[in-house]
Amino acid sequence: MHIYKRKRVKMRRKVLSVLILASALFLMSGCNSKSKYQEELTIDVFASEANSQGIQSGWFARCIHDRFNMNLNVISINNNYNGAVLKDVRAASGYLGDIIFISAQNNALKDLVDAGLLLDMTPYIKDKDIMKYKDAIEKLNSGLDGIYAIPSSISTLPPDTPSDIIDSTYAPYLRWDIYSQVGSPKMDTLEDMLDVLEKMQEAYPTTQSGQKVYGFSLFDDWDNNMMTLAKQPCCFYGYDENGFVLSKADGSDYQSILDDDGLYLRSLKFYFEANRMGLVDPDSRNQDYGEVFSKYQDGAVLFSPWPFLGASAYNTDEHMAMGQGFMMADIGDMLIYEHGSSPDGVYSQVVCVGADVKDPQRMVDFVDYLYSDEGVYENQAAENGGSAGPEGVTWEMSDGAPRLTDYGIDVFYNQSSGVIPGDPNGYTYRDGVSILNYTAVQLSETAANGFPYSYLLWDSELSRTSTVLQDEWKEVMGADNTMDYLIKNDKIIVSPGCEYNEKEESAEIKEIREAVKRIVVQGSWDMVFASDIDEFEAIWDDMKRKCMSLGYEDVYSFDLQNAMAKGKLKQEIMEEKRK
Repeated sequence: MHIYKRKRVKMRRKVLSVLILASALFLMSGCNSKSKYQEELTIDVFASEANSQGIQSGWFARCIHDRFNMNLNVISINNNYNGAVLKDVRAASGYLGDIIFISAQNNALKDLVDAGLLLDMTPYIKDKDIMKYKDAIEKLNSGLDGIYAIPSSISTLPPDTPSDIIDSTYAPYLRWDIYSQVGSPKMDTLEDMLDVLEKMQEAYPTTQSGQKVYGFSLFDDWDNNMMTLAKQPCCFYGYDENGFVLSKADGSDYQSILDDDGLYLRSLKFYFEANRMGLVDPDSRNQDYGEVFSKYQDGAVLFSPWPFLGASAYNTDEHMAMGQGFMMADIGDMLIYEHGSSPDGVYSQVVCVGADVKDPQRMVDFVDYLYSDEGVYENQAAENGGSAGPEGVTWEMSDGAPRLTDYGIDVFYNQSSGVIPGDPNGYTYRDGVSILNYTAVQLSETAANGFPYSYLLWDSELSRTSTVLQDEWKEVMGADNTMDYLIKNDKIIVSPGCEYNEKEESAEIKEIREAVKRIVVQGSWDMVFASDIDEFEAIWDDMKRKCMSLGYEDVYSFDLQNAMAKGKLKQEIMEEKRK
């Protein structure tokens, strides 16, 4: 989320910027690089976290084509409830993809290696720049006979350093202007938010387009072991998921998602009560993330569990200048879960190369590119809040320091859908953003130019005049931004960044997990939309009974062992730091 106001700039600089952009786009036709690969390829990219699929298009596609003479056909399981089945079917066929983005947890990496699905990158990667992360790479591949995967989200910062920069990934974000309009009522608990949202809905019942406003608009694209939107409030209290386990950030406590006094049931009841109050969008069971995002853009939703949903969609310069937008609101008993930085990288997403690719060196070169400065700027760019995007288009060096171009300001802060200046293909920035959804290194890391990949950390952005929205929030909260508030008020608990190779999941555990999670997800949605409390409780009891009969306890015990082992490692890391 961006919180700063665009400065006026001199006409001379505007003209210069346009000229730079126009000329840069001729350079961008090769993304400042000429391909050394003669044969054009279209490769399959199995990207488990991609939010869409198909052929990558736009400026990022052009960058990849001109560097590697190849096109990316992205295969995603993220918005497919049967995604795990699709993955297994492809794996059984002997081919997942040419480039593979996938979880290495639960011994999944070893399974893929044993199945002969992955390329040993050792002979192709030894002289590459990516080997500056040698320690993290070797740790991930320990116990294997080569280098089969590279971890994501690598950082050089200490493991207890929060990985978020301005806004926490997990926090309660409300339409601050409407919250203020109804008197900024104090919220001691999560449940207190419901009465507040009801008042906000009464004050703002419809959008300017005539769309009805709701407190919550849900989607099921990301459901896996549980209903993802019901898991998010658990993060407000310091817990995140590890299979069917909710683990406290510091490794001090663990809950089953089926505990009668647990946070998961509390979250489900929270949404159930919200629905009874008319606060839940009735389309929630039949819409995807993209449709929900559009509703946020229109101002039709009052609460967001993530900054990359509500704020990214609604907090344009125009809205913020009028004091409108999403900002974090405090809940008295919240303790926000925060991921620490990860010197070893993260194993929930890793990148691999398929075993029988046509041009293994080109595939490994692509992997190496993702971890290069150009790769981080380009692949990790987002509609806002990501990296700075392609140099010469959204940003440029000026007087030895990076700054956004006028076009960059428009796309990051005003959600501009305008065509990139001078682009003969009619590309817009937003249409060309990478759909891979893969973070190679943390955005707070420093590029070769000496500045962070995140434009939000540049002096040119930090010095921007605050918007009306931000100024009002600062005055009330006594902090510069969300992370500043959480740290100052001891409202955050950091999960030290660490990874380890989890215990191998047997075929029996996998089978039980697949059956159980379907029941959990279905039951959870049914509970949210139950007609009364009796039906709500009956569905919960029936869901638990079915899960237990299928062997839930065996899977939970397996997940708990892994969660506790990781928790012990977190505690050891912090004990070592205190010495």
